[in-house]
This record gives sequence, structure tokens and C-alpha cells, in this order.
Amino acid sequence: MNHTDLNQKRLDTEAMLAEADLLFDQATCQTALETMAAAITAELGGSYPLLLPVMGGAVVFTGKLLPLLRFPLDFDYVHVSRYGDKLEGGNFHWSRAPQSSVEGRDVLILDDILDEGHTMAAIKQHVLDLGAKSCHTAVFANKLINKPKPLVADFVGLDVPNRYVFGYGMDAAGAWRNLDAIYALAGH
Repeated sequence: MNHTDLNQKRLDTEAMLAEADLLFDQATCQTALETMAAAITAELGGSYPLLLPVMGGAVVFTGKLLPLLRFPLDFDYVHVSRYGDKLEGGNFHWSRAPQSSVEGRDVLILDDILDEGHTMAAIKQHVLDLGAKSCHTAVFANKLINKPKPLVADFVGLDVPNRYVFGYGMDAAGAWRNLDAIYALAGH
């Protein structure tokens, strides 16, 4: 991408944010994160779990959650995507499976959002197929859609409306994962 294209993309993404609706501010997101950390600690704090964030969406959520988990754990990651930088779903792409053994382990999968749930369900099934003792799921945002999902996350930060949301690790056309609040695209 040349300099002119980058400048145009910057302008487009700045306009996207300026027109977006703020759904949850930084303070609300922080409170939700702390509540999740307490629930995860109560459930998994004594089991020395393996945490598997789903990159790249879970990077912000995971980075903010880890310091709040005051118990020993192991850390690895997976990279499975359905969306890429498009606004609508597509095929699964497995870039990286867990490198650590999950056999006999309590595993916690972390992701930014549970939309239709197909990606999370596929990852959970893969972890269980690899011999995990248990597999829990945690998402910062649970999208309220009008159809059944293949799974319900064990730990949820915030329920978000059925709109295209971004921020707090979730992207809008590849941008704005770095925001510490959650927004919805205007008109979506």
C-alpha cells in the first residue's frame, strides 16, 4: 500500500469512528473485565489451567485479563479465523493449533466476541479431541443474535446488540482493535 492509499485508509477509519455509536465506555469495559476475572478465578484458579487466546481478536482482551488472574497458569495461543478483514463471515482458516499439550489439562479459550459461535465451537471441539480434561470458554463480548448458537460461553464480559461492533480487540475492516471501549458502526 503506498503513502496515498495509507492516508486515505486513515481518513476513512477516522471517519468510521467519528460516526460510530459508543456502546460501552472504558469504565464499563473495565468493570466487566474485573467481574470476569473474579468468576474465572473462582472456577479455574485451583486447576493450573492452560489459556488459549484466539489471535488476533483476543489480544486486547487477553492482555487486560491476564494481570487480573492471580493464580498460576500456562499460556499458548491459537489462530483460527472466519472473518479476516471482511465484514461478513467466510471459511475457517487455521493458522496455528496449540503448541502446548492440552492432554489432561483444564483449558480456557479466550476470544473477543461470540458472534454466531462457529469458530469458538470448532476450537473447543478440537481442544477436546486433543484430550483436554475440560474446556471452558470466555469472550469479552457476546453478540445477541436471533438464532441458536452452537455453544454458550462460560464467561462473558458484556452482551452486545446484533450490530457490527468494534474496539476492545474487535476490528472494523481491519482497524480499531486498539480502542478501550466498544462501538457500533453507524447504520449497522
